[in-house]
Amino acid sequence: MPLEYQDVVRTGLARQVADRIYEAILDGRLEVDERLPTEEELARRFGVSRPTVREALKRLAAQNLIRSRRGPAGGTFVRRPDPEGLSAAITGPATLLVGMGAFGIDEIITARLETEAICCRLACANRSDADIAALRAEVCAQREASIGDEEFCASDVRFHRAVVSAAGNGPLSLMMHVVVEAFMPITNMVVYHDRDRSTVVGFHDELVQAIEARDAPHAVSVLESLLDYLRHSYGLALARRAERRP
Repeated sequence: MPLEYQDVVRTGLARQVADRIYEAILDGRLEVDERLPTEEELARRFGVSRPTVREALKRLAAQNLIRSRRGPAGGTFVRRPDPEGLSAAITGPATLLVGMGAFGIDEIITARLETEAICCRLACANRSDADIAALRAEVCAQREASIGDEEFCASDVRFHRAVVSAAGNGPLSLMMHVVVEAFMPITNMVVYHDRDRSTVVGFHDELVQAIEARDAPHAVSVLESLLDYLRHSYGLALARRAERRP
C-alpha cells in the first residue's frame, strides 16, 4: 500500500491517525475496496498502540469510509462512498442552524424554489413510471382522512424526496439532501396548524400530473404556487404565535 506514514504528535492520536487515513482515501492513495493493513501493522507504522488504531478505525467507520469483513478473506476495507451517508452528515448541523433562526423564511423559500425547480425540470425529462408511482403513493397517503399531522409532514418530505429522485442526478440529489431533510421538517413544524392539507395535496397532485406529462414550465409554476402558499402559511403561524405572547 503506497502510504507514507509519518510520526504523529502525542495528542489526539486516534484523531490524527484517522485523519491520515482519511487523507489517503481522499487523494486516492487508498482505493475503494482496498484492504487496510492489520491493526498491528498500522500501530507499528504510526508508532501508536493498537487501541489507538482501533479508535481511529471506529472514527472512520462512523463516517462510512471503511467497512469490516470477517472470515479468512476478511479485514478492513475502504468503503465505496455513500452519497446519502455523506449528505446525512451535514443535515444535522443544517437543521440546527435552521432551528436557531440562522436563515429567514424568505431565504429558505428562495433556496427551495431555485434548487427544486431544477429538480422539477429534470424530473420531467428523466422520470420513470416507478417515479410517478412513488409520487402518487404519497398523494394517496396524504388524502387519507385518518393520517396524523406527524405522518402527513413525513409524507410531505417523502414526496419532495421522490421529486429529487426522479430528476436522476446524483450530485444534485446530494445537494438537495439538506434542503429536503433539514429545511422541510423545520418549516413543517411551524406551519402544520396553519396550512390546509387539501390545498397542499392539490398542489402535489398537480405537480405529479405535470411531471408525468413532462411539462416542465407547468411543474415549475406549480412549485412556485406551493412555496408561495408555504410562505403565506408561515406568516400566519408567526402572527398567531405573536398573539399568544403576553
